Amino acid sequence: MKSITFLFFIISFITGNAVTENNLITNIDGRKNISLNGKWNIIIDPYENGYYNYRYQPREDGYFENRKPKDKSELIEYDFDKSEQLNVPGDWNTQMEKLFLYEGTIWYKKSFQYNKQYDKRVFIYFGAVNYDAVVYVNGKKVGEHEGGFTPFNFEITDELASNENFIIVKVDNKRKREGVPTLNTDWWNYGGITRDVKLVEVPVTFIKDYFIQLKKGSLNEVSGWIRIDGLEKEQEINIQIEDAGIKQKIHSDKNGYASFNFITNLKLWSPENPFLYNVKIISAKDTVVDKIGFRSIETKGEDIFLNGKPIFLCGISIHEEAPYRSGRAFSKEDAVTLLSWAKELGCNYVRLAHYPHNENMIREADKMGMMVWAEIPVYWTIMWSDSNTYNNASNQLNEMITRDKNRAAIILWSVANETPKGEARLKFLTGLINEARQIDSTRLITAATETHSEKNTIIIDDPLSNYLDVIGVNEYIGWYWGKPEDAVLMKWKSEFNKPFIISEFGGDALYNNHGYEKTRWTEEYQESIYLSQIKMLKGISFLRGVSPWILMDFRSPRRHLPGIQDFWNRKGLISERGNKKKAFYVLQKYYMEIEKGK
Repeated sequence: MKSITFLFFIISFITGNAVTENNLITNIDGRKNISLNGKWNIIIDPYENGYYNYRYQPREDGYFENRKPKDKSELIEYDFDKSEQLNVPGDWNTQMEKLFLYEGTIWYKKSFQYNKQYDKRVFIYFGAVNYDAVVYVNGKKVGEHEGGFTPFNFEITDELASNENFIIVKVDNKRKREGVPTLNTDWWNYGGITRDVKLVEVPVTFIKDYFIQLKKGSLNEVSGWIRIDGLEKEQEINIQIEDAGIKQKIHSDKNGYASFNFITNLKLWSPENPFLYNVKIISAKDTVVDKIGFRSIETKGEDIFLNGKPIFLCGISIHEEAPYRSGRAFSKEDAVTLLSWAKELGCNYVRLAHYPHNENMIREADKMGMMVWAEIPVYWTIMWSDSNTYNNASNQLNEMITRDKNRAAIILWSVANETPKGEARLKFLTGLINEARQIDSTRLITAATETHSEKNTIIIDDPLSNYLDVIGVNEYIGWYWGKPEDAVLMKWKSEFNKPFIISEFGGDALYNNHGYEKTRWTEEYQESIYLSQIKMLKGISFLRGVSPWILMDFRSPRRHLPGIQDFWNRKGLISERGNKKKAFYVLQKYYMEIEKGK
């Protein structure tokens, strides 16, 4: 069965890089699937004894075989069924106290029943596993994946047995210098199977992927493509959008690919009216239904235009930290809580830092009318000259865009955050930018770039900005340098005629820690930062958006101050328990003024 699945290679003549179309199936919830969420047995294996022998060579009889003694004399030193359990989805750090700081390998095992069908193909789908995953079904390896925040799937049709089956996943969250992200970050390295696991059933020939959006710069021209996977690639495909009166017939070629273009009048998606159409794609033996919004996003000079009208992005940055309970956020309820707080703040936009968030966040943003900056974890000091590191970043970019390209909420793809200037870095990031534009030309490209200061002037001059549609800059006046009131004295100068977003600013405050406004860690100090920042923001003529750091406090191993941080970055406007700090209301008032001034 696997012989009918193959990879296409799209060659970028601009960069010279090969962009691989991965085998990711899109819109999993729009297909027949069986959840494998729940309790999984685990074996904690810091020395990777279940994978390597004592000579550090891969074992042929590793834990993936799930062996049982044939008699009382056989030596087997593990037993999944007698071992501890963890919830999936979920990080291991917050489920067991002994795993709070653990970085290493844990083996996961799940048994399940399945009835094989001759006319179905089956894939195992993971929303995300942090960071390296090796997947086995009934003792046979079916694939590997690197990257902790993007989805992946493997076909397991041939590996499945009727009735009893088991899946084992070797999960390793050790940080590594050549990784993406690299060794040093400012968020918690939550390990485990952190998002949904599903068996996905599809016909032998099925609709694997599709892209249906407004053509760049148009308000009424829908364009895109559909890709069929299987033996019968050449066939008729119907696209139906009943609420818009659209019924289009197209034909796929010998490679299973079909493109289309048609003119129609649509209700456009916006924060004020986040209208989503039921889009139905019908092939000979498969039907996929998706909810898709249609909107245009573009730039002209220093302005950003949504559906042909200039907009200001009133935003906030968000980490994938679960509200109230702590740990990695993953559920629809987590997404609704976080995005509802952003709505209450007055936001029309969120920056999902510093990696692709779970699909529930994107889907709920679509429903709630929240524009999104989506980012891959090319963060700080990546190994710019390592080709494997580049390929890793490229793959994560591809997987992020593949999953989310039909979501109207996403207006910005970000390729980097706070990366140091240099030729190797510029080559690395421009390669990613060109790939992103090749995969999806309908959205804007951004990054959090570097600046330099001359006296009281901050100069936006990072060479990377030549290649971006929207320039992002992180600045922390009043926290990492200067005093809060220094922000009012600062002037901003840009060497580029492009829209500018202050993608981060802020400072730490422990909730309910009150005092003099010049005393760090108090709510009053954080409040004073926001008051001064807003005065500065009002004087930047080319500013087109802000996303302060950050909506909610989040765990970080860099933050050690006892009684204040205790492994938490306290820059949230809301505590991890949902308590709003004084600065929340300062920013809320600013966004209300912007809304009234439209």
